[in-house]
Amino acid sequence: MEAPLEAQAYSILAILALVLMVVVTGGIVYLTAAEWRDRRRRKRDQEQPRRRSKR
Repeated sequence: MEAPLEAQAYSILAILALVLMVVVTGGIVYLTAAEWRDRRRRKRDQEQPRRRSKR
């Protein structure tokens, strides 16, 4: 027995919503990690400035 068209549409929408939630969550995790890394780098550079190499 085939599922009605409406049930298939709800399934597709549910899967699409799940995929979008995963993508958005991944983006938030990436941006948070990048900000954390940059903050660490800025703090390290303020505490101990890098020496400039002579070329």
